[in-house]
Amino acid sequence: MIKRRYPVPSDIDVAQEAELKPILQVAEEVGLLAEDLELHGNFIAKVKLEVLNRLQDRPNGKYVDVTAITPTPLGEGKTTTTVGLSQALGAVLGKKVFTVIRQPSQGPTFGIKGGAAGGGYSQVVPMEDFNLHLTGDIHAVTAANNLLAAAIDARMLHEATMSDEKLFEALCPADKKGQRKFAPSMFKRLEKLGINKTNPDDLTPEERRKFVRLDIDPDLITWRRVMDTNDRFLREITVGQGPEEKGRERRTGFDIAVASEVMAILALTSDLADMRRRLGNIVIGSSRSGEPVTAEDLGVAGAMAVLMRDAIKPNLMQTLEGTPVFVHAGPFANIAHGNSSIIADRIALKLADYVVTESGFGADIGMEKFFDIKCRYSGLVPNAVVLVATVRALKMHGGGPKVVAGKPLASEYTDENLELLEAGLGNMQVHIQNALRFGIPVVVAVNSFATDTPAEVELVRQAALEAGAEDAVVARHWMEGGDGAKALGEAVIAACEKPSNFQFLYDLNLSIKEKIEIICTQIYGADGVDFSPEAEKKIELYNRQGFNKLPMCMAKTHLSLSHDQALKGVPKGYRIPIRDIRASVGAGFLYPLLGTMRTMPGLPARPVFYDVDLDLETNRVVGLF
Repeated sequence: MIKRRYPVPSDIDVAQEAELKPILQVAEEVGLLAEDLELHGNFIAKVKLEVLNRLQDRPNGKYVDVTAITPTPLGEGKTTTTVGLSQALGAVLGKKVFTVIRQPSQGPTFGIKGGAAGGGYSQVVPMEDFNLHLTGDIHAVTAANNLLAAAIDARMLHEATMSDEKLFEALCPADKKGQRKFAPSMFKRLEKLGINKTNPDDLTPEERRKFVRLDIDPDLITWRRVMDTNDRFLREITVGQGPEEKGRERRTGFDIAVASEVMAILALTSDLADMRRRLGNIVIGSSRSGEPVTAEDLGVAGAMAVLMRDAIKPNLMQTLEGTPVFVHAGPFANIAHGNSSIIADRIALKLADYVVTESGFGADIGMEKFFDIKCRYSGLVPNAVVLVATVRALKMHGGGPKVVAGKPLASEYTDENLELLEAGLGNMQVHIQNALRFGIPVVVAVNSFATDTPAEVELVRQAALEAGAEDAVVARHWMEGGDGAKALGEAVIAACEKPSNFQFLYDLNLSIKEKIEIICTQIYGADGVDFSPEAEKKIELYNRQGFNKLPMCMAKTHLSLSHDQALKGVPKGYRIPIRDIRASVGAGFLYPLLGTMRTMPGLPARPVFYDVDLDLETNRVVGLF
């Protein structure tokens, strides 16, 4: 598919030099039919969910999760490894393989991190489409999220300014014959209230009052607006300052779009009906009497589902070496669960011998959530974990100088330093041991950089084997594509044949506090947990509202095993502070906030958007990476 050059050109140059297969050919080679697809040009297609009906009797392939040690701010090449491994399995070793990864947010793409299509000769292509709008799924999430936000404020305004009767007449207007009807979306509200009537005119005045009055407490609203741009000045805003809304002001804010619960729902849903149900179950806050208020109560869940009806279909793309890729959903890994969609995994597992997916950030975040949340809802059992490690990250954990994105690495990272490296090996070993807690075999991929020395790489390999990894393999896929990950592919094939005894970390019937404490002490290595008064209040509220049986989706920094990004290596002798706990009931989890967490990133002084432009002579994108 592509002729490799040395030195390796920029990511976008590599991607644009590739000769891509038509997406119809990619689909045919993996067993998808033309009628399974909705084409978006020559190289991208959406796959209809009905394909699962045709494939339902096929056995599932092997299921592999790629995760990583605690990274530097530069990232350790997890997506690049995911793609390189898939190219090795498919294009080199002749296995039927499918890659399943998330769609990246434009926030990081234009901020400091850049895109997430992989790198070098291990990329998803077309790289520009992958990193930008793709087929509009993130925009659909934004539209659905913000429609709900608008519905909340509008409902509170109308309840405050209209009588019960006027509001009832507005919600159930009479037609030309003077007859009223409930909109289809209203019947679930009636069911919740215990009102078994189909004719609006049959409601008593008291039933009408209950029907129209949600009585939302503005101080308890948790739903915020979203956009897919890093904009720190929208983190906290005041709404309701227009002349018609005078006296209705309230403080709220914006999150990044991929932190929306709608995105988490897209990733965890099983089909269109399940997505509709989950959207209806979104809790936006509480009434003044303490009852949860849902999107279903607001009558907006059906419209949200309509906005999401195309986004639920996975996007089919390809790697540089022509192996198939599903790109679907993109929930943030430190706020949401950081994994691609269950739907894409299920389709891929019916089509391939090996499905290679990826969890966001380090194994303490993405992998734990992959197992305890995603696998819990999907019912899918993984066969192996690939843990990506780099010499530079382990040196950082050994006490190396601060790593700052956009600045050159210190000499400690580019020169051989076995003492510094050895001091940081514990971080990798903890992540291996954490994966083994779930009963899954682990293979370590040492993502190779040009400055790594043979002695350093061998030190990492031996430490990985001592910690219980099945194998530890040096991978050079960034420079060599699938050929550079052949040994890794062979190690993964062997690991998938090993017996496993998959188990969740905790039982859902445990209390909220017990589940949080298990994650904090067993995965992060904390001595214990301290709950703030606000967190205690939320625990009491969620116990009363019946949300205490949900799994936990811990929101914490990805730059440390602990809650404090300054604590590198394997922190000891500390306690985890739980600042707050929020509910994503539609997605199906509670998310405790560990320390200070940002749900809306900010732009750095030198964003990467400075480099992105159009070459007007060729009409090609330049500067994207």
